[in-house]
Amino acid sequence: MSVFSFLFSKKAWFSEEDQQRILEAIRHAEKRTSGEIRIFIESRCSYLDPVHRAMELFHELEMDQTSNRNGVLLYLAMKDRQMAIYGDVGIHEKVGSSFWNREIKAILAAFKQHQFVDGIIQMITDTGAALITHFPYERDDKNELSDEIVFGK
Repeated sequence: MSVFSFLFSKKAWFSEEDQQRILEAIRHAEKRTSGEIRIFIESRCSYLDPVHRAMELFHELEMDQTSNRNGVLLYLAMKDRQMAIYGDVGIHEKVGSSFWNREIKAILAAFKQHQFVDGIIQMITDTGAALITHFPYERDDKNELSDEIVFGK
């Protein structure tokens, strides 16, 4: 651990403006669906497979408690350069593994161009479109989970 590490917030991975853009993308995507999208960012992945870490976080964040089981978590471990997208059973049954694999390829292509925020926003947009198709907004829908980006250690 660096002597100066206390000077840098975990949120330093993204500027306030970038965080606001991501948050607005989540809110826009969720506006027309009962689905929930969350982003979890940390420095290092404590698991060999980031999917296992995403699954753990998915349950810790109680994303498995949505009424339609249609929550989606984008997990990023920035220093380890690892990520995973984890969708609950309701949305996964509708879109299948091929959808998630395409999203991973698209976000990785953006990341290779150092377009981190744009890649995240595109994933949110694409996932939101899938959620709107399979879980359109109903009059009694409510935002079941916070839209805020979660920053881990």
